[in-house]
Amino acid sequence: MENETTNGHSLIHLNALTKVFYTEEVETHALSEIHLDIKAGEFVSIAGPSGCGKTTMLSILGLLDSPTGGLYLLDGEPVEELSASQRAKIRNQAIGFIFQAFNLIGDLTVYENVELPLTYRGMPGSERKERTHASLERVGMAHRMSHYPSQLSGGQQQRVAVARAIVGRPLILLADEPTGNLDSKNGSAVMGLLKELHAEGATICMVTHDPRYAHVADRTVHLFDGQIVDEEDVKRAEHASKLEESGFDMA
Repeated sequence: MENETTNGHSLIHLNALTKVFYTEEVETHALSEIHLDIKAGEFVSIAGPSGCGKTTMLSILGLLDSPTGGLYLLDGEPVEELSASQRAKIRNQAIGFIFQAFNLIGDLTVYENVELPLTYRGMPGSERKERTHASLERVGMAHRMSHYPSQLSGGQQQRVAVARAIVGRPLILLADEPTGNLDSKNGSAVMGLLKELHAEGATICMVTHDPRYAHVADRTVHLFDGQIVDEEDVKRAEHASKLEESGFDMA
């Protein structure tokens, strides 16, 4: 996947981000004072129990929702005051979404589902065709391009969803429980695909409740009751563990 942003540059910067949901009788603080940076080329997982604010955070990162307060910079630009049309344009061009429920359109073929984001851009047909074929080849689904979602297994549908997410060559991939509707075999296969995309330079932010998959990322951010309660640098922890196993004194 192509990414023209210099590796190490902060693609996402959150400063004191809050999200409050109001009803007539109560206000619910879904996110409180969130500080987070995600750099180009990073794979970050957001983990925590149900109801802790994971999906709310991902919705804000993907410009599907707006924060109540705080600062959100996407590739150095503030996004809080963007219009609905500006948000839609950025979602189409800069963000690739992978959902738990796949969100494929049932009456479109695999090819048409993957091509659709490029159609919204007004991209010439020849370029759309080249990119769509390349994305389907990348996820191993080119042989199914004429099939419909109902003719595919869950694992195959999620691979098509990944192809759709990467076809526009976005700045960042946002994955919301991408293995949640899959059995362990297909879940592991999809995670393997995400690892490969990351190794090729993709920036990924993934919400998951499964600790097996959270540790695939470089870094895990733990949420609880709408707050970041811990951050774990997985690579550093693995390196320390290997040193300890080899008898190196970490003290």
